[in-house]
Amino acid sequence: MTTVATGTGVGPLLREWRERRRLSQLELALRADSSSRHISFIETGRSRPSEEMILRLAEHLDVPVRDRNALLLAAGYAPKYAESTLDDPQLATLREGIENLLRGYDPYPAIVVDGAYTVVAANQSIGLLLAGLPEHLLTPPLNAMRITLHPDGLAPRIRNLREWRGHLLAQMERQIGLARSEALRALYEEVAAYPLPEGGDPEDREDPEPYPYFALPLRIEHDGHVLSFVSSISTFNTPMDVTVSELAIETLLPADPATVAYLRSVAARQS
Repeated sequence: MTTVATGTGVGPLLREWRERRRLSQLELALRADSSSRHISFIETGRSRPSEEMILRLAEHLDVPVRDRNALLLAAGYAPKYAESTLDDPQLATLREGIENLLRGYDPYPAIVVDGAYTVVAANQSIGLLLAGLPEHLLTPPLNAMRITLHPDGLAPRIRNLREWRGHLLAQMERQIGLARSEALRALYEEVAAYPLPEGGDPEDREDPEPYPYFALPLRIEHDGHVLSFVSSISTFNTPMDVTVSELAIETLLPADPATVAYLRSVAARQS
């Protein structure tokens, strides 16, 4: 449920979003077909914006769907965007589509996470990477960042941990800059404080046959093999539901022929 701090009007919230996006009042006014005077009056509370104006400013400020509802509530309007649960009947078609996508991506790993990296769906191949992890990390709700970076999780198996950890933390920092999410900030502070696994930096171990990767790979050990993946993340275009707007589908594309061959051989043995 979207909540707004008591006494917080829409003006200060819009000013905060404008400053986050590093826009002047004039720049925002030109984008929104308004005037800097009108933007100033809205931000100072001298003018109450219409619902249409709030949504127009939110669009040009790239405000997340959840926070657009917060802006409307702060101005005294009803929320525009529903917030369904994933088991809601009206999302049945979405769930079926996601399940078909994940199943079709096997034998390569794929997961779906929400805005705080809680895993809401995964395909069978994800189990290959999670095999052997302790129960406290695999007890629902699973968190993708926690599983990846925790010293009891995948971190000791990741060959290029320093690079991959830096990539994930930078990704979270960008998201924190785009959204007002205390849950995401708390998760970032938690995982950023995790110590590196004991036994030295996994990057010190060289591959016998280096491969010319086309993007930063996740290089992870499994059963004596080094598997290499490139991550691809997809989101839904123009979502009209808060829950859907925060979903992200991450697929791990094999980054070298050896990884392709290994995953296919495992899948063949399991079939």
